[in-house]
Order: sequence, then C-alpha cells, then structure tokens
Amino acid sequence: MTIRLDTPTGTDALTEFLLFHDEVYSYRAARWLSMVPFQLPILTGDSPFARDRVLRPFVARDGGRIVARVLAAIDRRYQQHWHERLGHLLMFEALPDTRTAVRQLIDAACEWLAAQGASAARAGMGMLDFPFAVDDYETLPAGFLRQSPAYYHALLKDAGCETERGFVDYRLVVAPQLSARWQSALEAARRNGFELVPLNQVPQRRRVAEFTALYNDAFKAHWGYTPFTVAEVADMTEALAPAGMLETSLIAYHEGAPVGVLWVTPETSFLALLAPGRALRGEEKVNFLGIGVREPARGRGLNLAMAAHAYLELAGRGYTHLSYTLVLDDNWPSRRTAEKLGAHVCANYVVYRRNFQR
Repeated sequence: MTIRLDTPTGTDALTEFLLFHDEVYSYRAARWLSMVPFQLPILTGDSPFARDRVLRPFVARDGGRIVARVLAAIDRRYQQHWHERLGHLLMFEALPDTRTAVRQLIDAACEWLAAQGASAARAGMGMLDFPFAVDDYETLPAGFLRQSPAYYHALLKDAGCETERGFVDYRLVVAPQLSARWQSALEAARRNGFELVPLNQVPQRRRVAEFTALYNDAFKAHWGYTPFTVAEVADMTEALAPAGMLETSLIAYHEGAPVGVLWVTPETSFLALLAPGRALRGEEKVNFLGIGVREPARGRGLNLAMAAHAYLELAGRGYTHLSYTLVLDDNWPSRRTAEKLGAHVCANYVVYRRNFQR
C-alpha cells in the first residue's frame, strides 16, 4: 500500500470527499446516504456553518482511490465558549484494513491542528458530527446518527486516540399505558402554567431567534456543545421543514417567557437506501430528538411534558417505536426522563480524543 495524502479543493474534489461516505457504507443492507447539497457549502465556505471555523479536509489515497478521509476543524466558537484550545476531527470515514493510511491521515490532520494552536483533537462530537456506534452495527439509526462499522474503534485507537466520553441511545415501543403516562405529564405541565407551542405556530419573525437562544442557553454547560448561530438554525430549519420539523418541534413558555425547547425531526427512513429484500423494522423508523430547559424552569416536569407532546403526536400518526436519542452516560436527569417516558437503552456510542502531548 502506497499512501498519498491530499487536501481536496474545488467543487469536484470536495464532492468526491463527501461521496466517499457512500462507498464506505455500501456493505450495509440499510444505510443513510451523504447529504451533499447541505454539506458541500460547508466545505466551500458558503454555509453559515463555515463561519467562525477554519476547515481543512484531508484524504488518504491508495493508487488514486480514497481509502480514508477526515475534516480537521478549528472551531473558534467552541474555543471561546469553553476556553479550551481543542481542535476537531470531523466526518471521519475509512475503508477496512486501512490502519497505516488512517494513522498517516490522523497524524497529518493533528499536525495541522497543532499548527493552528490546538493542544488536542476530538473525534465524534462537534459541528453536526455525532459519536461512533459501539455495539449495534446493523440497525438503521435515527437520522443524523452515525452508522459506523465496528473496525473504526481499532483504527482510531491505532491512530493515537483514546475514549473520551460515552453516550447511550434510548428507544421505546409505543403502548397504550405509555400514551396515558405521556398525557398525564402533559396535563401536569399545563397545570403548572407551561404553554407548549409547536414551532409552526410561533410567529415566523421570532421563531428562529427564540429557538436559537433557548437551545444555546439550555445546553451551555452540556459537555462538548458548540453554540448555534441564528443563521445556522435558520439553515437547518429550512432543510428539515419538509420532513415535518416545524410541526413536531416546539417552544415552551411560562408567563409569556420562553423557557424550554424541543427539537424533533420525524422519521425520514424514506431517504434510506435499502438492499433488495431488506425491509425496515419498526425500530428503524424513528424520530430524532433534542430537548432543553432553562435552569429556572428545571425540576418541574417540563422536559417530560415536551417529549410527551411529541410522542403523542407521533404515536397518533401510527409510529410503533420512538427515539429519545443520545444522552451522555452521566447525564442522569436526562436519562431518568427517558426512563419515565418508557424508553430503554438500545445502543451505545463513544467520542474519541487525541492529546498532542502523550
């Protein structure tokens, strides 16, 4: 194997960089495809997600063929928020049996990050990147989540990475007794003076700004979080509106003040590519969920009520399974909420870190 490292530039080369994702996952009977129309503007600098970030894509080639890729990123917004000189290794993908190529690729990306002032790099968390699957490598995950193969862990560990944090994924089976529980949680929140308003009913002139401010405030202390800009949220809501995000997501108010936010994207399994004869199971047709409550409103059942609101809506549409999505291993308030909703752990995920001084 003769490895050559490149930094792709220009639309064609960057599109090849993105489409490599589809080659890696071609072995899966059910898989998500790359999102070139959304991702390409990020790499070309034309997306709101490129602002406040310095991005450098790397590919490893063997005989002209891409065998591994990664996007090195200096996220100024993250660094300012956390006061940490951290870089990010995003969009990592690799073919099997590429240990040497991946090691050279990660070395080159980390050398570049170090030259930009970073002291370490994180893989699997940051700028729309999600953690690596640990134990379920066959089920089609909720939209946006990684469908990474088992061999990634050895590749990343051999490239000098170490496990930094763990996440759990939660899922539940819809049942009448759970619907009654959700309805009770919703009614309790209303008695406590909370008003839950779907995004499509929030006036458009303030919808995105309120959502952004709420999400950032609720997640400001959440490990690894990078604050969104209004422009980024506008970009995402425009992209996800056709999937029904505005109908299932909401903002919660108390005495007229916004205090809680729920981001729910209905299942988008119709976008998945299936091998002949492969049918999706109910647990593969699930939503994506993110939930946040401002500190003064915590401990009053609002998080439970917001999720219940979405679950009742989706169950009414005929969903048989629902997702609470990813939660940090040690985020017990959120994990208890998932359990109260009737969810159970269905998969595990990890985030990796490479320290430059080892």
